Amino acid sequence: MNFSKRVLSVQPSATLAINAKAQEMRAEGENVISLAVGEPDFSTPEHIVRAAQKALDQGFTRYTAVPGMPELRKAVAGYFHRTYGVECAISQVMVSNGGKQCLYNLLQALVDPGDEVLIPGPYWVSYPDMVQLAEGTPVIVPTEPEDNFLVKTEDLEKFVTSRTRVIILNTPSNPTGCHYHQKQLEDIAGWAISRNIFVICDEVYDQLVYPPAEMSSLCKFWQQHPHGVAIVNGLSKTFSMTGWRIGYILAHEDLIKALSKIQGQSTSNVCSFAQKGALAGLEGSFEMVKTMRESFARRRDLALDIISSWKGAVCPRPDGAFYLFPRVDAFYNARVDSSTKLCKALLEKEKIALVPGKAFGDDRCVRISYAVRDEVLQDCLQRLGDFLAGLRA
Repeated sequence: MNFSKRVLSVQPSATLAINAKAQEMRAEGENVISLAVGEPDFSTPEHIVRAAQKALDQGFTRYTAVPGMPELRKAVAGYFHRTYGVECAISQVMVSNGGKQCLYNLLQALVDPGDEVLIPGPYWVSYPDMVQLAEGTPVIVPTEPEDNFLVKTEDLEKFVTSRTRVIILNTPSNPTGCHYHQKQLEDIAGWAISRNIFVICDEVYDQLVYPPAEMSSLCKFWQQHPHGVAIVNGLSKTFSMTGWRIGYILAHEDLIKALSKIQGQSTSNVCSFAQKGALAGLEGSFEMVKTMRESFARRRDLALDIISSWKGAVCPRPDGAFYLFPRVDAFYNARVDSSTKLCKALLEKEKIALVPGKAFGDDRCVRISYAVRDEVLQDCLQRLGDFLAGLRA
């Protein structure tokens, strides 16, 4: 069968592939623990579930407006107002099938063949492939663990060309958990705007920032530069709703119209009763989010204490999300000489699933998700430390 160059240019999601492998091994009777999953281990809050159930009971199963129910778009605008003090109209907001479709639609709307998109690395696995699906060229700007994997304008300057059209920022980051403080974020955005580079800011983990660090967002910056910035967020991480597929975008209303055209010809509206659940989430209590945030902060500190005993590993202290991204290439040997081989050997020997750093653009590292119970996390990391020490023996 002949496939398009477009589909041949992209790779399957490494994180989903690792999780599928772990599930397959479990189905065969293996006791596999996954530290690879990019989703909270909490249940969706009951009031959200009840709202979706009520919508089903009432027969709310028809098409809705392509960019989302007006009341949900109003609730999204309300979120930006309550959280960041930003005023926006529902014409400047749309809802998509998860943050992933928000990003995909944006790149389809903004990138022409040959356009370049700056992506600080390490990066979320889908960014480069989404750029390629838009027939653009992903340009990776590397960062170092010693700098908390945060890019600086002087780093970006080295990679700008006449074809640079877009930059994708992500804070807190998947895979590193590292986080741009407000001034750092606005400095980069200001640099981009001054060079006529459009800024996409992926803020899907914005509620999972751990004190003393504070939440940051480009939504206020967007108010000053509405033609040059789009904010992507969603409910997957905030309310543990990964399977519900609810993401949203804040952007100029002309861009929202363009995105709605793309969505209208691809997926149409988001699942109707899932939107009712999302509405309940945005308008209801955030108490569960506070509980989740406190749990993740505790697990992060527990994990860092253990990782600090791995002689040769370098791991920045993340301010958010629920990932650690230690550099472990000091443990590589002749047989295990890459993050992919390390993760494969770990899965086979210890039945622990991690994601290779290569999937995120840094083969020196591995991604660890601490969205598991404390005792499971502690056991896995102690075994991982012993496994790494064994590679040096």
